[in-house]
Amino acid sequence: MNKSRLFTAMLMSGMLFACNSETSTSAASVATDTVEQVSTINNATEATAEEKAKSLLLAAWTGPFQGVPAFDQVSIAGLKAALEEGMALNLAEIDVIANNTDAPTFENTIVEMERSGSVLRRIYSYYGIWSANRSTPEFRDIQREMAPKLSAFNTKINQNEALFQRISAVRNGEEFKTLRSDQQRLATLVYDGFARNGATLNGEDKKRYGEINNRLAQLHTKFSSNVLADEENYVLYLTKEQLGGLPESVVQVAASAATARDKDGQYAITNTRSSMDPFLTYSTERELRQKVWETYYNRGDNGDEFDNNELIKEILTLRHERVGLLGYDNYASWRLEDRMAKKPENAIKLMEAVWPAAIARVDEEVADMLAIGQKEDGIKAVKPWDYRYYAEKVRKAKYDLDSNEVKEYLQLNKLREAMFYVAGRLFNFSFAEVTDGSVPVFHEDVRVWEVTDKTSGDHIGLWYLDPFARQGKRSGAWATTYRSHTTINGKTNVLSSNNSNFSKGPEGQPSLISWDDAETYFHEFGHALHFLASNVDYPTLNGGVRDYTEFQSQLLERWLTTDEVIDNYLIHYKTGKPMPADLVQKIKNAATFNEGFKTTEYLASAIIDMKLHTVNPKGLDPDAFERDELNKLGLPSQIVMRHRTPHFGHVFSGEGYSAAYYGYMWAEVLTSDASEAFEEAEGGYYDKNVAAKLVKHLFSVRNAVDPAEAYRAFRGRDAVVDALMRDRGFPVKSQE
Repeated sequence: MNKSRLFTAMLMSGMLFACNSETSTSAASVATDTVEQVSTINNATEATAEEKAKSLLLAAWTGPFQGVPAFDQVSIAGLKAALEEGMALNLAEIDVIANNTDAPTFENTIVEMERSGSVLRRIYSYYGIWSANRSTPEFRDIQREMAPKLSAFNTKINQNEALFQRISAVRNGEEFKTLRSDQQRLATLVYDGFARNGATLNGEDKKRYGEINNRLAQLHTKFSSNVLADEENYVLYLTKEQLGGLPESVVQVAASAATARDKDGQYAITNTRSSMDPFLTYSTERELRQKVWETYYNRGDNGDEFDNNELIKEILTLRHERVGLLGYDNYASWRLEDRMAKKPENAIKLMEAVWPAAIARVDEEVADMLAIGQKEDGIKAVKPWDYRYYAEKVRKAKYDLDSNEVKEYLQLNKLREAMFYVAGRLFNFSFAEVTDGSVPVFHEDVRVWEVTDKTSGDHIGLWYLDPFARQGKRSGAWATTYRSHTTINGKTNVLSSNNSNFSKGPEGQPSLISWDDAETYFHEFGHALHFLASNVDYPTLNGGVRDYTEFQSQLLERWLTTDEVIDNYLIHYKTGKPMPADLVQKIKNAATFNEGFKTTEYLASAIIDMKLHTVNPKGLDPDAFERDELNKLGLPSQIVMRHRTPHFGHVFSGEGYSAAYYGYMWAEVLTSDASEAFEEAEGGYYDKNVAAKLVKHLFSVRNAVDPAEAYRAFRGRDAVVDALMRDRGFPVKSQE
């Protein structure tokens, strides 16, 4: 939901400082030498294809908007060599800082670290695209080879004793007291990033810490590759006779997917959520629904070469050993120490507060579904592959609401215009598409917009959009940046990107998406606005606290249901008429419909994640552990985890969400509470005063302010869980 998996893993392991966007002044000669070498290689006719490919990856970005990635020129052929040279350059820059004979200061140590790593960070931008947006077997081979080398590079920096001594001297010295609050936070974050990642360990433990990180890098890469392999290898091809119940829009997408796989005349249901979900919602073929459901939820758990269970065992064991070296009882205690929750107990307390109401609602939902299923189809029980199908029937019966009818008003392009409208009202942003070819893209589906201030006309950045699913693209939706806002070497503009896996409409027709997908679209755009609104000076402060950074994006989902968006942008794809008032009212009446299912499948994943990281993993069998713990929780048999353990990429493809998947709900408490601030305001969701506070305190400061302090500055108090319960239509317990 946020950066490429590689970059996320590195950020979470304390490496942000090594990946920033400008070069250290004191180490400038090192970077300058590299740029000159790149120029020489480019001009040399005898240079090999690999050398030229490497030089393009190393080269400074050129063109408009302070330079943009050369997505149309770079080649994977030089990736390994470019990464190795980029790491060497960054290590040389770090050595200059670490071996400075002047007394350590904030400027000559912390700020110089912030300036380092420009070349390597540019390469990571390309690497992230090959990893997430256009993966190939060739790239995956490189990824497997380079993962341990990148981990070793990270370890060299984290275990540079001279560097850490300088960082410690700044953080614990007299100068610290004189720094601005954001500078103090930066120095503290950098210090903690080292201390929490092995810098304080002795020789043998430090060595073991690095060995563990090296192995984990390999395991995380293998895990994600296995999931992607199962998503690509398992495709269900249907005949025309097997399309019962499927809306025309779903049929057309399935036909296009089959054609793209050289299966003209057939219909492909791919092993991704965007394909699985509508099939399970509408297909009248119960046996096929079961097959699609089992294929999707068994990713990484098929007992073959792509099975992830053994990898999970080793990952959990190594994580537990690693935090033990630092003195922590378990991985979750280490992970949450610098999060808003602070302790696993606090996260568990929140989830346990919501769980009973969620599963109670599931019982109600299942009873409603079974009544219809018995009457219409004679079923004796609702199975997991029935849930979406009969939930849709209940939705129609209770609220006269047809999801497919709603979908006809959800055109991808019109929704994008709606997001631009919201950004204009709240952030004063204006978006203009760049159509002159001056900004290269990595795929023909990608489009780019320039973002400016509506009043001043000042350039803020670029927004890239890669909306459609395709082979080689990882599942889900996420946001990333190729360059973040800083001022340390002059103000830099933002290069932000949103990436989704929506099904592309047939040639010449608009792409229609579900209501849930529309919320996801707004959600990821919220991340982009968080990037674009940044007003911080230092690159590290563009990072975030994981159980807080989802808050801003979750909050933006609320504007999808505002009258201004509904009346002007939810337009029928055939008639061009806006969504009628009666359909709008049905949507609002059904706002909390199926909340039991959505909350329970999410919480099941979040709770299992936390439990996996609070127990000693010795001898743990992932499948058995998942099954036994869910039975103890009383998970209804009709529901499974949203992300089952063998394909839980948030947790096992890296460490960004490990012992942290609860963060979505922690952030949802903030979201629900902040939404009520808008609802209470005179101008509603477009109230100028509340919007100004939102941008000032919750978006522009990024991680320059402690999240709890930032939220209190916006709301005047801490958030309360009651708002979340009201939002989901769950009973609110008495405060007496």
